[in-house]
Amino acid sequence: MSIGPVEYIVVQFPGNQFNGGIAPELKSLVDSGTIRIIDLVFIAKGPEGNVAFFEIDGLDHEVSAAFLDVPAQIEGLINEDDIALIAAELEPNSSAALLVWENTWAGRFAQAVMGAGGQVVLRDHIPYEAVVAAVEAAAAG
Repeated sequence: MSIGPVEYIVVQFPGNQFNGGIAPELKSLVDSGTIRIIDLVFIAKGPEGNVAFFEIDGLDHEVSAAFLDVPAQIEGLINEDDIALIAAELEPNSSAALLVWENTWAGRFAQAVMGAGGQVVLRDHIPYEAVVAAVEAAAAG
């Protein structure tokens, strides 16, 4: 079994305005085989700083319904210490989605590289701001 790189992202929603609008795109990424959701936790911080966290089934009905069609394999990779670290950085009266996913496309590609006798020797991310600056510079001529 090949396993692609596993990554996480924290998306903050000021004013606790999380509405499930990211669910259709997550479903599209899973359905296309681009990613596999490993874990997904929602964290909310009230105006006084009290913290609550829950998985999809703990969201209010309207928001959780948006995620019902998103295939996920919740495996408990995220623990309470991880949640506490993220919650400490949240502004009061805001919420966050903590998503852990496998880049399944990269796992398949890595397997092909190994099958061809190669090895991945370096992998990194180029910061978003650097990419935007390069695209803007290229467009300006």
